[in-house]
Amino acid sequence: MKFAHKLVAASLMAAAASGAFAQKGETVKIAMIEGLSGPFANVGQNQLRTWQLVAEHFSAKNPAGVKFEVVGMDSKSSPQEALNLLKAAADQGFRYVTQGNGSNVAVPLADAVAKHNERNPGKEIVYFNYAAVDPVLTNEKCTFSHFRLDADTSMKMAALTAFMKDQPKVTKVYLINQNYSHGQQVAKYFKEGLARNRPDAKIVGDDLHPLGQVKDFAPYVAKIKQSGADAIVTGNWGQDMTLLIKALNDSGLKVPIFAYYAGVSGTPTALAAGGDLEVYQIAYNHSNYGGEVRQLVDAYKKKYNDDMYTFSIYNAIVLLGEAMAKAKSTDPMKVAGAMEGLSFKGFNGDSQIRKTDHQMQQGLWISKWQKVDAKNSYSVENTGFTFAPVKYLEPYVASTPTSCDMKRPSP
Repeated sequence: MKFAHKLVAASLMAAAASGAFAQKGETVKIAMIEGLSGPFANVGQNQLRTWQLVAEHFSAKNPAGVKFEVVGMDSKSSPQEALNLLKAAADQGFRYVTQGNGSNVAVPLADAVAKHNERNPGKEIVYFNYAAVDPVLTNEKCTFSHFRLDADTSMKMAALTAFMKDQPKVTKVYLINQNYSHGQQVAKYFKEGLARNRPDAKIVGDDLHPLGQVKDFAPYVAKIKQSGADAIVTGNWGQDMTLLIKALNDSGLKVPIFAYYAGVSGTPTALAAGGDLEVYQIAYNHSNYGGEVRQLVDAYKKKYNDDMYTFSIYNAIVLLGEAMAKAKSTDPMKVAGAMEGLSFKGFNGDSQIRKTDHQMQQGLWISKWQKVDAKNSYSVENTGFTFAPVKYLEPYVASTPTSCDMKRPSP
């Protein structure tokens, strides 16, 4: 009898394991549609390598037992080219796509994925947005197939202006941003947040410049100097941020800079050339994690002599593995359903995909540019400087409401 009971128990356990890992051994292919050439190529290439390194790491250990494979497709940062590549990815059988650099690409791409899914039942695609932060993507333009792993502009500004509430030396702020949806939203939400948190401070300049086209920011810096600004706020990234910092260095202007993407490829080297610049970054991460994240960061640097800074990619792969295990499937629509409301351990700890709009709910960091020390030892771009954590803002502090009225597929 005991033997019979053991046999039945073993059979039940085997059956449960078989059900939980129905997809074990499958290869999940992800098409990364991104600008891998052109003015922002260094950023896109860095992130493609990050996707591939993190995918390889978690292929060896994820609860679904699947293997992840990431293939880069060069959109040249063009919305139209990205849409062409989406069709090519679908034709090649990709069921998961990812993109992040530029909400000008993300908004039409999310819409195109949703339309593809309506027209092609059984061949649906899920879109992981790891960096495009226009709030419309999880508000009026939200779709069931779109999931955002980054914090949107309104979330980051809620956190940044809450931090600036305790920065009395900041009284005159100059805004300089790229002239597309992201830059426009940075300016909009900063003005709202400043009025709420620092009504005593004022905005003394508000410039929007062409995306990826300005070769010399000296005229903009001259305007900043003339305004008497004692702080700069910018959502610039990539070449536009690097060249802005170079122009500030050349002018000798040293005022605090509050930035979204000061840690992105090339910019830290420019910051280090400026010496003792006071720079604060609002982001979901900083440069000095320990544990598994630090192991991945160190492995990335060893392999590429470059910095891994897009940690939302880490969360994307962790989320996928958890959701596929929960769904007992790699089918995109089943996985999308499993991701809704899913809580998991991200690189910042407790994280969740909000069911209402598919916006990641996560803590945010204010970090400060400083020389490396015993506590903060990671040398960004081998400069001897780092982004050291200054303040952690819990998920509820950065969380913002949504107007999303999502249309979900029929059961």
